Amino acid sequence: MKIHCFRLFMLALLPVSILTAQAADDTQLKHVILFGRHGVRSPVLPNTTSDTFSSLPFPTFSVLDASQPLGSLTVNGATNETILGGYYRLWLTQEGLLTGKDSADAAFVYFRANGFPLIIATAEAFAAGMLPGAKANVDTVTPNDPLFVPLNTGVAMIDERKAVAGVNGRIGGNPQWLLSAYAAELALMRSVLFNYPVSQTPAPATPAGKIDVTAIPVDVTAGTSTTPVNIGGLTQVIGAIDPFVMEYTDGLPAADVGWGQLTAGSIGQIYRLYDLLLNLEYRTPYLARVQSSNLASHIVRSLVQAAIGNPISGALGNPSTKVIVLTAANTNIEGLAGLLQLDWILPSYQADVASPGGVLMFELRQSQSTGEYIVRATYVSQTMDQLRNRTLLTLTTPPASAPVFIPGCSVGNATFDCPLADFVEVAKHAIDPQSADLVN
Repeated sequence: MKIHCFRLFMLALLPVSILTAQAADDTQLKHVILFGRHGVRSPVLPNTTSDTFSSLPFPTFSVLDASQPLGSLTVNGATNETILGGYYRLWLTQEGLLTGKDSADAAFVYFRANGFPLIIATAEAFAAGMLPGAKANVDTVTPNDPLFVPLNTGVAMIDERKAVAGVNGRIGGNPQWLLSAYAAELALMRSVLFNYPVSQTPAPATPAGKIDVTAIPVDVTAGTSTTPVNIGGLTQVIGAIDPFVMEYTDGLPAADVGWGQLTAGSIGQIYRLYDLLLNLEYRTPYLARVQSSNLASHIVRSLVQAAIGNPISGALGNPSTKVIVLTAANTNIEGLAGLLQLDWILPSYQADVASPGGVLMFELRQSQSTGEYIVRATYVSQTMDQLRNRTLLTLTTPPASAPVFIPGCSVGNATFDCPLADFVEVAKHAIDPQSADLVN
């Protein structure tokens, strides 16, 4: 990505003495990018398939669009997205980026969602909370958006041998060792699926006519443009446990959350298997570089465009845009985090979880005393209980949030601020220019 000229511009614009973030936060928010995951959804597999993995039948969900029963935003999921959008309306108004006059504010907010019904519905529900008095336009590119699926659009090309080697190299070349490393999670998962105490020894045999997904061999092979690496049996494991977090966060009765066997804590333990799969498929350095460079390029260019006030190729919105809201999947957030080496942890979740509706936020702030521009990264999410209870969010009862350290440029203050010029340099070294374009 040819962005070194922007660094030169920034260095010319800002005296060297102000290239270090200030200890006292005298900054003003100038622009923000909210990169969020879709909200709580129904399972992606039909119950006729999922039920072969368990002794008891899986529950059903109330979805927003009955014609899309699988992988669809739930009614409660939409409510939670609107609640989160409403919180951001309050926060952005307090920060002075929005005025609270929705019709006027709408001109300064850019919404873009990956072109799937689940994700579009999430973006629309969020927009309804952020701008309740205006009809927000959510941009989509169908059938494939190069911002989120660059492999499907030819923007990026993957070397499958490197992809498979990259994953194998992280697990010692022996995928079966994963079964040993995650034996406790697999044992808990199996006990829930087949309805017996996890302490029972020996574990009972697989019920007749059922499939024990924990016994399917794990292997690493070439995948597809959507999922470049296939990790064998681990994929089936994820299909079996996928409903659990959605059951809890959608507010289903306790008896329907893992058939009454799971709490938020035990769901988190089982979901270490889901997190493992996402980590291998999207945070592996080679895969993150190929799959997420285009998104990172657009994010960086959008921040620079907002700072200098002039149009830049490959930036989103326009120089007057104050808020950019991007909505996609957990895979996209994990990939970008892997590319930039970002980590976070929030109450009720395991480390680095891109939770339902969770937002990776990049703030462009300016010091009022020096004029310096900085980037401040934060991960924001409703806790599992806030989602389950559809808790109203306000400035005094906010969602959970954690400052995110940006390796290579964050300074040691409480919010891990990163001078914009340094962020541009860090991104330039992380981004693969062959996997990014300058098209909006």
